[in-house]
Amino acid sequence: MSTVEGHSGKLIFGKLGGKDIMAMQGRFHYYEGYSMKEVTFPVRVMYELGIKTLFVSNAAGGMNPAFSIGDLMIITDHINFFPDHPLRGKNFPTGPRFPDMHETYDLKLVAMADEIAQEKGIKVQHGTYIGVQGPTFETPAEYRMFRIFGADAVGMSTVPEVIVAHHCGIKTFGVSVITDLGGFDVPVQVSHEEVQEAANAAQPLMTEIMREMIRRS
Repeated sequence: MSTVEGHSGKLIFGKLGGKDIMAMQGRFHYYEGYSMKEVTFPVRVMYELGIKTLFVSNAAGGMNPAFSIGDLMIITDHINFFPDHPLRGKNFPTGPRFPDMHETYDLKLVAMADEIAQEKGIKVQHGTYIGVQGPTFETPAEYRMFRIFGADAVGMSTVPEVIVAHHCGIKTFGVSVITDLGGFDVPVQVSHEEVQEAANAAQPLMTEIMREMIRRS
């Protein structure tokens, strides 16, 4: 089970927008001590259950100076900065040994989200997410380094699950809620409670976009 406050670690089955869905209320994190295979096991289960599209969300620190706390960033690409890889070891027959990672985040789903956000007057950003081990928040120097790498937001999840989903042929759409900012001239301290507060405030807007995406899919 998940050991993180705010992550109840439940699997929920139901309908949304007339579609059958499976939702994870909380997820496993590498920093909790789980292996990469354990972190991504729920995605393997989703594949076996016939899931065709994966929607992922996370709380992330923003390095892009155009971002504000509470922004929704549609993930257009990612950088894997974890010390282990979820596909290391014997290859699962769900995909090739060396999967291509172009368009890891489905362009049609991104375009649909943009259209819905515009219709509903919801501000969205686009950017690259870098996944790191954690559990510490980043130092100012690390924020600046990740920005130089080409990342717009940083977090401790998402990338392993998305890699496995992509390997399984599952289409993926991802959103980061920008819960804190770093790497700028003025240091900004952050706590887990503040991250949760910012994520909870932005969640209804993100849910509105995703619910409509599911309805239209």
